Amino acid sequence: MTESFGLFLLSAAGISLSGVMLPGPLTAATIAKGYHNGNAGIFIALGHGVVEIPLMALIYLGFARFFTYPEAKIAIGLAGGLMLIFMGAMVVRNLTRSQNTALDLPYNSLVTGIVMTGANPYFFIWWATIGIALIATAAGFGILGLAIFAVVHWSCDLLWEQFISTVVFRTKRLWTRKVEIIVFSICALVLIGFGIWFCVSVFA
Repeated sequence: MTESFGLFLLSAAGISLSGVMLPGPLTAATIAKGYHNGNAGIFIALGHGVVEIPLMALIYLGFARFFTYPEAKIAIGLAGGLMLIFMGAMVVRNLTRSQNTALDLPYNSLVTGIVMTGANPYFFIWWATIGIALIATAAGFGILGLAIFAVVHWSCDLLWEQFISTVVFRTKRLWTRKVEIIVFSICALVLIGFGIWFCVSVFA
């Protein structure tokens, strides 16, 4: 039992990291916040967990089907897409300011983690499909097994987000103003691009 549970956690960590490391809105936000705070990744991961842990509990209790309903997909997609567009637009607006501190997102790192997670409809779909299989397997090892799985999965988020924010913060002094504008412009485009895609995809 112990050996099989260990193998499950190892595979779960690999699956989790493959999803976490894909470039997306949360990564773009971590880069933007990491510029100002080397520990931003910790708070972004905490914000991510504020949404993710209760979601895992809901799926365990049998609410996964809700996220596959067309109405739910449309509502989550539109609300999330519009929020990402707004966040991206705020970055674009701040790019015109001369002070470096203006290059930022409008919320602190914790709230940014919550918003970026909740605004991503594919986050919910991932949990309602791939995630539900992981939760079902973890639940087979009991409540403690499920809790350990949740910690391992969230730790993957924590390690990756903190790695990004640390690298960005420690290398920012090498950035010229032009590099700053390029990096934050890319972050803004990622946010706006994903926002538009989320809004459009719900009607595809």
